[in-house]
Amino acid sequence: MSLSTVAFLVAIVLLAGYAVLIYNALVRLKHGVGKAWSNIDVLLRQRHEELPKLVETCRQYMQHERGTLEAVTAARSAVASAREQGDMAALGRAESGLRLGLGQLFALAENYPQLKANESFQHLQQRITGLENGIADRRELYNESVNLNNVRIEQFPDVLIARMFAFKAADLLQFSEAEKADVDLRQLFG
Repeated sequence: MSLSTVAFLVAIVLLAGYAVLIYNALVRLKHGVGKAWSNIDVLLRQRHEELPKLVETCRQYMQHERGTLEAVTAARSAVASAREQGDMAALGRAESGLRLGLGQLFALAENYPQLKANESFQHLQQRITGLENGIADRRELYNESVNLNNVRIEQFPDVLIARMFAFKAADLLQFSEAEKADVDLRQLFG
C-alpha cells in the first residue's frame, strides 16, 4: 500500500468518526428536548387533575362568578387538548388563557372571606401556585434545550448530518404577552 492510499484511508476514517460524533451529539440534543418536554408534561398533568377540585371548591362559595369558573374550566380543556397533540403554539395560547383565568379566580377569591379561609381552597391554591412555578422553571429549561437543538442543526458542518438524517427543529413554548401582564383588579372589582 502506498503512503497516499494510507493517508486517504486515515482521512476517511477520521471523517467518518467525526460524522459519528456529530450524529451522536444531535441525537443527545433531540432526546434532551424530549426529556425537557416530558418534565413539563408531568406538571401539566398534575395541574390538570387539581383544577377541577379548585373550581368545585370555589363554586360552593362564588355563586355569582360562574363566568370566571367556566373560563378556567374551558382553558383547562384547551391546555389538555394542545398538550395531547404536542402543539406548542396552541399550548402557549391555551396556557396564557388558563393563567389569566387563574389569576382572575384568585383575585376574585379576595371578595369571599369564607372561601379564603377554607382549608381546601388554601391547599389547592398553594398546590397550583407551586405547579405554576414549576411549569415556568421547566419551560425555561425546555426552551433552552430547544434552542441548543435548533442552533446545532443549523450550524456547519452539523447541518449536513442533520439534513442527511432528517433532524427537525423543535418549537419553543411561548406564552402570550397577555399572560405576562398583571391582572387588572379594578376591572374585576369595579
